[in-house]
Amino acid sequence: MSTRTLTTNCFGIVVTINENGVGEIVSDLYDHDLHDGKRPDPARENRLDHAFDAIESIVLAHALAGIDILTPAYLEGIETAVEAATNNA
Repeated sequence: MSTRTLTTNCFGIVVTINENGVGEIVSDLYDHDLHDGKRPDPARENRLDHAFDAIESIVLAHALAGIDILTPAYLEGIETAVEAATNNA
């Protein structure tokens, strides 16, 4: 098995799975403007960081389990989860 790279084009999420089945995920989730022109809110940023950590962990776990994270339905689910986290943080 060679290294596989799954590029989602959704929040910059890219999963890499090496030949040993070990995965890594990177994303742009933490790069979004969280302030909407307002003063920074460290508590909100902390809540968002935790939510984004959870989303990344789930995506990575799904990819490692063999779930196709590149399907439109899956990516729509990720977009909905990020939107919910952003709205409720």
